[in-house]
Amino acid sequence: MKVGLFIPCYVDAVYPEVGLATYKLLKHVGVDVTYPQKQTCCGQPMANAGFEKKAVPLASKFENLFKEFDYVVAPSVSCTAFVRINYPRLLNHECTTAAKAMDVVEFLHDVVKVSKPLGSFPHKVSLHNSCHGVRELGLSSPSEMHVAPFNKIKDLLNLVEGIEVLEPERPDECCGFGGMFAVEETAISAQMGRDKLARHIATGAEYITGPDCSCLMHLAGVAGKEGLDIKFKHVVEIMASGL
Repeated sequence: MKVGLFIPCYVDAVYPEVGLATYKLLKHVGVDVTYPQKQTCCGQPMANAGFEKKAVPLASKFENLFKEFDYVVAPSVSCTAFVRINYPRLLNHECTTAAKAMDVVEFLHDVVKVSKPLGSFPHKVSLHNSCHGVRELGLSSPSEMHVAPFNKIKDLLNLVEGIEVLEPERPDECCGFGGMFAVEETAISAQMGRDKLARHIATGAEYITGPDCSCLMHLAGVAGKEGLDIKFKHVVEIMASGL
């Protein structure tokens, strides 16, 4: 099984430690992982801003770069969802990469089926379920569907030594980021962020964690502006901690 590691541009530029932790974690569980050097943005920002045609060349490049791999794994639910759901339509054919694109959480949970202990993180963490992960990738159960509760992120975090995983009230409610939404509807986005952050803090957690840096970035920005004492770590950083 050959895996191509896709590190989204905002992770590469702002949270490179998440990319490094993803690589380390995949190697730790025995995955044959390669990081193609010429990768670029997947095109999500352009498409979300209403310029889908500008995303097509990036989708074509992604397709050519990753088509030989068995899986394309990324530490980003939003970028993974964009590739899987939108590439066949943007490229007007059945993409080889779209069906193989997986967030690192679903890859570890569903394909590798990790069951052995991972890292060590003796802290209380509040789990943030990003919208793309819940409703497009199926990482956890959406409350509106009234299905039996499940959470693949929590399953993996429970393999970390010393951790206490907590969940806020309304666990699958949006944090208010939403990419362009945060730019075009700033006031609403900020209030949603404050509301979500308050629920996370109410759990008594030391850290907020989740599978998408963009949501964590939004909440961290709100916490910094409000002067609130809470820390943030991507789930792969926690799972790889101490390995």
